[in-house]
Amino acid sequence: MKGYKRNLLLGIVLSAIFLLACSRRQDENVHRGKINYWKGEAFTQPNIDMSNYDRGVIGAKVDAKWQKFSIRELPDGFIGWRRTSGLKGLEALKKGEMPGFSGHHFGAVATYGGQRLDAEFSINNAYKGIGTVPKRERIREAIEKFESTWEAPLEEKIKVLKGFYEDEDLMDRTKLTSLELYTTKDFETHTFLNIMANPSVSIVFLDIPSYEVRAICRLVHPKDERASEEESEILKYVNLVHDYFHGKSPRQSTVMIFHVIQVFDNSPRARGVRVTP
Repeated sequence: MKGYKRNLLLGIVLSAIFLLACSRRQDENVHRGKINYWKGEAFTQPNIDMSNYDRGVIGAKVDAKWQKFSIRELPDGFIGWRRTSGLKGLEALKKGEMPGFSGHHFGAVATYGGQRLDAEFSINNAYKGIGTVPKRERIREAIEKFESTWEAPLEEKIKVLKGFYEDEDLMDRTKLTSLELYTTKDFETHTFLNIMANPSVSIVFLDIPSYEVRAICRLVHPKDERASEEESEILKYVNLVHDYFHGKSPRQSTVMIFHVIQVFDNSPRARGVRVTP
């Protein structure tokens, strides 16, 4: 009888422990990583060194090792393809047609290195709207153009963007950009966590030609105290571009600045040949 009571008591205790563990697991926010990168409502990227940026070099902790990478320009072929694809998309928009998912704007961004609590491994791929950004000396001019035509009809806005595509001297060929729209303190995307752990990314575009851009990604939060004046202006510009057609967002989003390191042509005819450098 004593043994029975002892076993019964042990069973009750183990059941209680199990139920408590399940309850804690359900209450746990699995949409975050193991490392807390946040201080208040903002984060600071820990694996990027911009101290030699003006010399064309970016430091990054890739695969747990600090390394230096030379920043390079997108090749002429990429620039020409992007311009042609962009103008074609604007013509479709002018006719009231929805843009397709192939072409210059939608890039598949591959990342790895971090791990969210709901994932069994870290590798991730996410389609994002990919854009370019004006050169440092011309970005304020572009921002003012968007702001002055903010309430303009669609046709005029299309003319503004067409002018940007046709101005061959406007854009900075060393960068691509996007927005990390969904990450907050309480919800971190797989892409965000991977870049915070390992800032090397691969961006692939579904088109012919099909380019792959390998880059080091700098994440800049709107309240990032380390952001340079140029990075703050890029953040403002990219958010403006997004809201220009999608409507005013309730808040500014984190900007993703992809510093170009290598470019490959993954088209069938080229078979993945490196075209930059």
